[in-house]
Amino acid sequence: MTTDRIITLHGEQELVQRAGHLFVASREEFLVAATDLMTFSAGVNAAFREGKRPHVVPGLTMRKMYSRRALADPESLRRLRRIAASGIEIRISDGPIAREAIVIDRRTAILAGAPVRGVRAYTVVQAPDVVDGVRSLFRATWETATDLADCAAPPPPLDDRSRRILRALAAGHTDETGARLLGVSLRTYRRGVADLMTTLGAASRFQAGLLARGLLAEEEVSPAVPR
Repeated sequence: MTTDRIITLHGEQELVQRAGHLFVASREEFLVAATDLMTFSAGVNAAFREGKRPHVVPGLTMRKMYSRRALADPESLRRLRRIAASGIEIRISDGPIAREAIVIDRRTAILAGAPVRGVRAYTVVQAPDVVDGVRSLFRATWETATDLADCAAPPPPLDDRSRRILRALAAGHTDETGARLLGVSLRTYRRGVADLMTTLGAASRFQAGLLARGLLAEEEVSPAVPR
């Protein structure tokens, strides 16, 4: 689909080839809103490796905003801290990100679509009214979001049952098997899984399992804490 002001690109490679130059041209604002670090990571990082990185010039505002799902994975948290240390402002939204997007200099918006068979479509929009709407949505969410430094504390200690549920999720067990291993009813187990998914910010059981593996790995390398 192509119009004078709207172009749809398929996959990160095409995003870099067709729109990477827009990153370099950024002079006023470079805003990113994403659920986690996966949405724009491959495309943006590939563009940066090719030298298509926004130049840090006086007056350039660089802000990135993510949902709390970005904090549940220890490696993502470490990456966020490195990004913040480079001088980019990072905030975490307590609610879902309404639109995953990049806004460049108030003139261009790049909207990420849902993956289809592993490939995302990216819509590059330069229609002023649409760009202004996306930017306004970003700013409204940004105002209520929390600075990374104020919300990136380690996850609270989990009780023994929560850890056992984490291990069951990480192992990929069915609810019936997990409940049997824990010696609880299926209803109690599912309620425990739902509570953990909320804590982890996971949108699915599959993602919860991936995050569980990360948290358990983090515990293994962390000093033991007396309980």
